Amino acid sequence: MEKKPATASDLRDVYLAGGCFWGVEEYFSRIPGVIDVTVGYANGEKENPTYQEVCSGRTGHAETVHVRYDPRTVDLQTLIEQFFKIINPISVNRQGNDVGSQYRTGMYYVNDEDEKVLASVMAQVQKKYGKPPAVELMPLKSYYPAEDYHQDYLKKNPGGYCHINFDSLKDLPRKKTGVVDPGKYSRSSDEELKKMLSPEEYNVTRKAGTERAFSGKLWDHKEPGIYVDVVTGEPLFSSADKFDSGCGWPSFTKPIDPAVITEHQDISGGMKRIEVRSRVGNSHLGHVFNDGPKDKGGLRYCINSAAVRFVPYAEMDKQGYGELEAFVQ
Repeated sequence: MEKKPATASDLRDVYLAGGCFWGVEEYFSRIPGVIDVTVGYANGEKENPTYQEVCSGRTGHAETVHVRYDPRTVDLQTLIEQFFKIINPISVNRQGNDVGSQYRTGMYYVNDEDEKVLASVMAQVQKKYGKPPAVELMPLKSYYPAEDYHQDYLKKNPGGYCHINFDSLKDLPRKKTGVVDPGKYSRSSDEELKKMLSPEEYNVTRKAGTERAFSGKLWDHKEPGIYVDVVTGEPLFSSADKFDSGCGWPSFTKPIDPAVITEHQDISGGMKRIEVRSRVGNSHLGHVFNDGPKDKGGLRYCINSAAVRFVPYAEMDKQGYGELEAFVQ
């Protein structure tokens, strides 16, 4: 059955304080299933405080991110386990280079049933350290969004200060997330594909060919949208995860859904590499390497332009990909 796009009533919320909120916001925004992240000030005494007032330490607020997520794609336990990978849970009022009560760590819930999940993960952390974590666990009392210039700060300022190490994003479970339903896509017969595809597209996808570097139509393409399997139409990558690696082929830090990509050992040409193929079409796409941007997980999916078709953001809904628009925005 086709998975329907999430509505507001489907989504859940959790509020996490992990030091400077710039990096925490960016980290959680990269987790599949997280729909939106904002930064703000939580559980203080003053209404609508300014950044300067919070920094004074006199308002009682903690720099906090509001994480809104789709539980059908990512569960709360996974989010909290990742949270503990980017904080020092036994540090009091300090994370990275930032010191003060506004940088304390905390988990603030709005659904009472979430408390058990948060407490369970924290109990495991306590066993690891042999002492109670210095992490607040309590209901959310108040949350005020921070000033506009703080929102999406690291996206607007890629070289900005960040105390977060993004390497642990690679530890996310590589399992079917449910973002992309394979039942919507199918592969035509080989004879039909020969008629449907160009000679280069057929050679790349069916015979594991490789286009020449800098020759593909999409290697330096920058328009917002998604990249789908040229054979089946199954969505594979988002423009939001595309970057210029300098290699001459389209490069991405991650797929839209880890399940749409399969990995295979490739020892052809005297090299030892990891080949990546599409799930439904079994199309040869390219290879994945460990030399991608470290702050985005460290992977580089090096993909042949001939293996994918680009769907512009403005056309996504019309072509049946409207539920994936959040992965492009």
